[in-house]
Amino acid sequence: MTTYRGDEIWLPQGWESEQVLQIRDGHFVAAAQQPARHLGRWVLPGMPNLHSHAFQRAMAGLAERQTNPEDSFWTWRETMYAFAGRIGPDQLKAIAAQLYVEMLEAGYTQVCEFHYLHHQPDAQPYADAAAMSLALVEAARETGIGLTLLPTLYQTGGFDGRPLAERQRRFGHATEAYLALVQQLRSLEDSTLRIGVALHSLRAVPQAALAAVLDSGLVDAAPIHIHIAEQIGEVQDCLALRNARPVEWLLANAPVDARWTLVHATHLSDEETIALAHSGAVAGLCPTTEANLGDGLFPLKAYLDAGGVIGIGSDSHISVSPIEELRWLEYGQRLLTRHRNIAVSESSNSVGETLWGDCLFGGAQASGVDIGSLDAGARADLVVLDDSAPQLAARGREHLLDSWVFSGNRNLVKDVMVAGQWCVRDGQHRDGERIAARYAQVLRALAAD
Repeated sequence: MTTYRGDEIWLPQGWESEQVLQIRDGHFVAAAQQPARHLGRWVLPGMPNLHSHAFQRAMAGLAERQTNPEDSFWTWRETMYAFAGRIGPDQLKAIAAQLYVEMLEAGYTQVCEFHYLHHQPDAQPYADAAAMSLALVEAARETGIGLTLLPTLYQTGGFDGRPLAERQRRFGHATEAYLALVQQLRSLEDSTLRIGVALHSLRAVPQAALAAVLDSGLVDAAPIHIHIAEQIGEVQDCLALRNARPVEWLLANAPVDARWTLVHATHLSDEETIALAHSGAVAGLCPTTEANLGDGLFPLKAYLDAGGVIGIGSDSHISVSPIEELRWLEYGQRLLTRHRNIAVSESSNSVGETLWGDCLFGGAQASGVDIGSLDAGARADLVVLDDSAPQLAARGREHLLDSWVFSGNRNLVKDVMVAGQWCVRDGQHRDGERIAARYAQVLRALAAD
């Protein structure tokens, strides 16, 4: 049993002063007043990152030269495929570990890994069909971050059922092989590892395969994630071949509820926006990646007003900062509406508090883990801010989160705990130097190929 106290601690109802946090077996327990170690002035739950493609961190900056006057998500995807084709389990572990160090140092304590890089580059399975998945598990355990691993089903190249293109073939699974992979990984679950499922997209998962996964019994109480309505072209193809928009079709043909996370869901009709909000599913928003790829803007205000649940992810990892995701989630809406202070609620007129609280809740739901709060029973994840940082000078609780989100790019995270274990102290990961050196070596080798 370890007991801590903080001057100001963020609870679901907001800031509370001089609270005691007691930790046993990696979880918060009901605390009694007793001598306690001082954490710091500002203590908050760690933020869940609900959407990650870890290998893409290593290609950040490599797709920023124009290859076509009409460059878009679809041309970026070709660059991504070429890069993905060179990565095996050892490289993936090194890249993911570096990424997870950066996430922890930024205040993320759980990551949902939307993992479709399954097989060898020639599309043959590894001797252990779970080799690439296990590389991610090992990276998470090495760094200490909580992991919701989402092995991804990927079968077709479009709504018309065309076969996977040559560079997509290593992503593919027959349905039974995919379910066997999920079952194999499920045996590894513990307090910091959760196994869910991901359906790459409606264009990549035929209706029969979708039904087979949902009927398998493997998702009855597990997170289910899907890319959806990210691009206008995707919406147009779905309308042409299924006579419905993607979110409209999914809500009509699958039992979408709180288990589900719809990643991006950028292009929604007014009716889809309300229906998605009422479903209880999470809208998984990745503002820096969505901006980088030119995806578009999610209808945030209407969705929040309808009671919708949101969370944030860093997706392609051109940025690894929950603060930047929250900032650009709000800024996109300001640019769209030409007004300020959009993401507020009846309970708070603070943009920072509203987005931080909403994304803690939605990220925990998407992760399928009891995290996102400092209440008894939750896993003991927390973040301590650097109260000596100039950006927080003279700030009281009323402006603290707004000052963190909207005061620049200096990282204000000082200490980070996951499941009762310190991963970051004084802004530095406990094993960051060794992991960074290995990552640099891997990138040099990839660049030399």
